[in-house]
Amino acid sequence: MVAASSVSGVLKNMTYLHMRLGALVVAACAAGCGLISSDVADFNLDLPEKNFSIDASSWQVDDAQAQMLLGMNCGSAPAVCNTAAQAACEMNCTGTCNASQRCELNLDVSLYQPINLLTEKPELKSINDQPVIRVTIDSVTYDVVTNTLNVATPELTVYVAPMSVMDPKDPEAVPIGTIASIDAGATTASSEAIAFNADGRAKLIGMMSTYKTPFNVIVGSSITVRQGQMVPMGKLDAVIHIRAHAGL
Repeated sequence: MVAASSVSGVLKNMTYLHMRLGALVVAACAAGCGLISSDVADFNLDLPEKNFSIDASSWQVDDAQAQMLLGMNCGSAPAVCNTAAQAACEMNCTGTCNASQRCELNLDVSLYQPINLLTEKPELKSINDQPVIRVTIDSVTYDVVTNTLNVATPELTVYVAPMSVMDPKDPEAVPIGTIASIDAGATTASSEAIAFNADGRAKLIGMMSTYKTPFNVIVGSSITVRQGQMVPMGKLDAVIHIRAHAGL
């Protein structure tokens, strides 16, 4: 008869061999079966600078026509303001009749930059077929690098939108935060944080989490010119920094 101790020893050896074999299979599959090891489960998602410029020359404002518009009384015919605005500037402007029954000129600010995480952060390709990543936004800041604008900007709204959307007025453009008004000629001494909306951070996280789908960051607003005010001239150059990290 075989001693009980011998049987026990054989079983222990078989158990050990099964454990070793299992470990080898797991290790091999982690290398070639699409599994993610713990040392690549955290990514730096700091993005390259996104440049934005507000260039007054883009509106192509005819100063004489603009001054004529701003002097109009529109109490009896508010639509006259928008008709006059079409003569005052080539594009991205409208005329409205204000509460004082005077025409004013609205110059649209509509700027966008694309974000493609797979192109800008190629290390994400190492996570194979994971459709979604867990993103943490560390900060979204801006710097005004140069500014020769002769007027203050209004508060600027920052949006995220599908790649096909470039207009802040599009319903698919989702506001995530604001940049405070920038004084004429002013620049920033250091990076300033945007003011997130209540759900703005979550909206940005949602866009970045589906990292295989590119999207746009849009900056939008409207500069309003009233009677007695200067028509905008000059240019403002700014950059937005998005700093984030992600895991699985």
